[in-house]
Amino acid sequence: MSSAQRKLGIIAGGGKIPQMLIDHCLSQGKEFVALAIEGNADKNLFKEGVNFPFRWIRIGQAGTGFKYFSEHKVQDVIMIGTIRRPSFFDLVPDLRTTAFFAKIGAKALGDDGILRALVKEIEADGMQVKGIHEVMPELLVKEGVLTKRNPSKYDISDIKRGIEAAYELGRLDIGQAVVVQQGLVLGVEGIEGTDELIRRCKDYRRKGGGGVLVKLRKPKQDMRIDLPTIGPRSIERAHESGIEGLVIHAGNGLMVDEKETISLADKYKMFIIGVNPDDYLNQD
Repeated sequence: MSSAQRKLGIIAGGGKIPQMLIDHCLSQGKEFVALAIEGNADKNLFKEGVNFPFRWIRIGQAGTGFKYFSEHKVQDVIMIGTIRRPSFFDLVPDLRTTAFFAKIGAKALGDDGILRALVKEIEADGMQVKGIHEVMPELLVKEGVLTKRNPSKYDISDIKRGIEAAYELGRLDIGQAVVVQQGLVLGVEGIEGTDELIRRCKDYRRKGGGGVLVKLRKPKQDMRIDLPTIGPRSIERAHESGIEGLVIHAGNGLMVDEKETISLADKYKMFIIGVNPDDYLNQD
């Protein structure tokens, strides 16, 4: 059976990409069902009267979600969209989720470790976990400068510093993003997510120009889950905080609404650049 004929289960968090994936499936006539994560997924997308099957679940209802997918004979699963990290522990788990955390020793794992373990759990039930890029490769960020503005030599210095810091951050499975200005790391992403990182870095900006957000895939991160993502909201937040450029992992990161994102960056005279981290660090 071809991948186009295999039934898809979508585990949907927040943001616009779940909507884009659902629209893609509907346009291609691909069979799918969805699990919408409470407190994260868009209530306007998952509401009564839509023309696809879905069910709302809490983060802690893994058993309910697995049963729903089994009942609908799901063969492939895509996990996509933002999840508010505290939800993993703030919501009461069902028996399946309790057993899952007991088995993996959740306290010893970061976000990436938990997600890798979840992939194994899903595939142990006979389903295959896919990455959004396997269905919609056009979402992957292209390499090179994507905007009218090019980074200056000072920006390039900050970008290299940011790549080094983001790599170490990812190696420790802490976060994906850092903000650098004038050679100083103003902030690193933790449990709060990229939007909050950008917001609080506004308070630490130095006088003068510059300031870049660097967002990379973690060194050991599975390409199928939680890829670094930017979109129009990222540009708006960065502009509000005085950040002048965004750097995203080429071929390993996602861009939501590419045309709108680049147009907005051009409007604010910001730059967006897709980088291969190793190549960028080694360039003159």
